[in-house]
Amino acid sequence: MTTIHIDGFTLTAEQVIAIARDPQVKVGLAQSSRDALKQSRDYIESTWMHDDAPMMYSFNTGVGLLKDTRIKVEHIELFQTQMIRAHAAGMGEPFSEEVSRATMLLRANAFASNYSAPRVEVVDRLLAFINAGIHPVMPQKGSVGASGDLAPLSYLAAAIAGFNEAEVMYQGKRMSAPEAILKSGVGPVQFDLKAKDASALINGCTVSLAAAVLAAHDARNLLSDACLSLGLTLEAMRAEMAGFDERIHLARPHAGQVKTAAIIRNLLKGSTRTTHEARAVQFPDELRRSDIPYTPRIQDVYSLRCAPQVYGPVFDALDYIDTIVAKEINSATDNPLIFGKDGGGFEIISGGNFHGQYLAQAMDLLAMAITDLGSICERRIARLIDPTLSWGLPRNLMTGIRGVNTGYPVVQCSMSSLVMENRTLCMPGSVDSIPSKGNSEDHISNSTWCARKAATVVANTQYIIGVEMLLAAQALTMTESLLPGFVLGQGTQAAYEEVRRQIPACLEGDRWFHNDIQVAQSFVTSGSVRAAVEKKIGRFV
Repeated sequence: MTTIHIDGFTLTAEQVIAIARDPQVKVGLAQSSRDALKQSRDYIESTWMHDDAPMMYSFNTGVGLLKDTRIKVEHIELFQTQMIRAHAAGMGEPFSEEVSRATMLLRANAFASNYSAPRVEVVDRLLAFINAGIHPVMPQKGSVGASGDLAPLSYLAAAIAGFNEAEVMYQGKRMSAPEAILKSGVGPVQFDLKAKDASALINGCTVSLAAAVLAAHDARNLLSDACLSLGLTLEAMRAEMAGFDERIHLARPHAGQVKTAAIIRNLLKGSTRTTHEARAVQFPDELRRSDIPYTPRIQDVYSLRCAPQVYGPVFDALDYIDTIVAKEINSATDNPLIFGKDGGGFEIISGGNFHGQYLAQAMDLLAMAITDLGSICERRIARLIDPTLSWGLPRNLMTGIRGVNTGYPVVQCSMSSLVMENRTLCMPGSVDSIPSKGNSEDHISNSTWCARKAATVVANTQYIIGVEMLLAAQALTMTESLLPGFVLGQGTQAAYEEVRRQIPACLEGDRWFHNDIQVAQSFVTSGSVRAAVEKKIGRFV
């Protein structure tokens, strides 16, 4: 059993993904962080727990426009619970258990850096929930990504504290937090929150970050699979490979563009379907008179020839997004923060690290980049079913009795509906600001919505990429007998074999295509086709 120890500074996106998606991976707190948290907390308890202490925001003052109202020491514990109740104003469907797990981990990691000053017991409670598989139910709607994700994090805090109103997912069932705590044995049902504990738990753009880490990771895998779906379509179309010549891309040396062309050359290495000889074979549905001599194509349409110029910006955007996510994972994003002073002691400073603009803009960029990726893939899907655009591939990739059977045009139509949905979701949320809380928050980031819609775009595009693989493989199978002796490239052959292993070719007329679409989507979510190619030729991206 793997255990990852967090210290607030070295957690990676890969580790977040592992913990979020594999309950067998456990989490612990580094001893260095445990010692530092105890030191700062001992100072707080011995120095500031009296009514003459300096006014420190959300520690011994109210929040928002009540920032100038002192909270007496005798009311501080009540203040913690009342703060959670007042901020539990979310609505809508809950975030996934993966997002819930990642949120708890990222909040604990932020605390481990010792800039937030909750008690070490709060960190231990978060980690105990992760390790026991208790996942707070957090409504998706209600956060504007300023002062952090206050609404959803309040539901997390309520679950940690054992509120009767709080709900969690535990062992596949939704139940009250106290019930799950009792069943799991993670500790006392009622967990008292002390000074700064609640404000530390609910402050920070951590839900936005959790969704962003997962979306960025899935987008990276999606882009790798989009290279495979492109390669399969190039083979099915008997495409002209000149557009992938290295010299063209070095003449415009964007890193992502050069990388994409190299990936495709590697995947199609050894292909003879993409040669002039293969193109000289006329398919039955090709609109070319047999008495007119064959003429080389010279160049293909943009969705084929310009793929490096379209995929390239996606590679480069993901590189940028990953740098933002990596920094956010090891950032302290609540308010106020505590810092050690030269000569001993600590001071608390109010600031604005909770503002989610970095994440909001990064997730808007992710949504736009992946939407365009899905758009170009859908255009290739449309070509695969149209013999006037595919150089004679069977119309609709249909088999069986013509007319009785329809083939794949509605499958293509469904993919176009996802492209249109994605385009709507590209409306940038990061520029949409409505002042809130009596104008104390007069500029907000909208980071939670930006991350949510980016995740939806990625999920939609997983279907598009999988269906391109499915239809390209159908085209390859249907034209195999027309091109005897012609072979696929080293990577595309491995991809084709894996697609065929999971989905037999549709050769006897229409069938329940819903099932094929679900399996095609799983090509991307499971990484099965990608893994088969890597097993054959090694890592290709």
